[in-house]
Amino acid sequence: MYAIVEIAGQQFKVAKDQKVFVHRLAAEEGKKVTFDNVLLIDNGGDVTIGAPAIDGASVGAKVVKHLKGDKVIVFKKKRRKGYKVKNGHRQSLTEIVIESISATGGKKKAAPKKEEKAAAPKKAAAKKAAPKKETAAKAAVPKKAAPKKAAPKKAAKADDLKKIEGIGPKIASTLAEAGISTFAKLAKTDAAKIAEIIADVRGNHVTDTWPAQAKMAAEGKWDELKKWQDELDGGKA
Repeated sequence: MYAIVEIAGQQFKVAKDQKVFVHRLAAEEGKKVTFDNVLLIDNGGDVTIGAPAIDGASVGAKVVKHLKGDKVIVFKKKRRKGYKVKNGHRQSLTEIVIESISATGGKKKAAPKKEEKAAAPKKAAAKKAAPKKETAAKAAVPKKAAPKKAAPKKAAKADDLKKIEGIGPKIASTLAEAGISTFAKLAKTDAAKIAEIIADVRGNHVTDTWPAQAKMAAEGKWDELKKWQDELDGGKA
């Protein structure tokens, strides 16, 4: 029995007791995790395909340890500009072991509520009373002007969150959709909460320094922030 499941933005073909290396997860070592985005399950030739995911299916796993992958050299050069930059990168990974594959028992999508039946029409309509003529005195009274509606408040101007080391266009738009569009709001958001908001964005993102960077940006400490960012690697120290 095997399944195809999406974990941290990547798809894996997994079976029970298999060890898998995935992008760094937020869970601690020794903790159990469950993945509900199961795309396919093959149980001895009986194949179930989701659309796109299988409703109720889940894959259970245990976090073995956190580690870093092999170093990758990133070299950039611009011809005739005298520009050369050489950096090393080691991807943050998490080793997990698959403990169970279940076609049922996971989170099920809520079924849409059925529309309530329309109320039965009344059998007979009451006869409309003849409109009374307005007296001359009543007609002479001027009507009160309707109160003016208050103008809607202007939304706070969004900041360019891409100035934070480790934040790209996709993450910036995802944070904005969650209501975090300024440096001040980002500075007040916990790193774990930020990681939860951008969990569906492909890639490995370490959010530990983002609130501190955002606080410097909100306070206008750009020189201090730039000096710190030169020492960071993808948002992590």
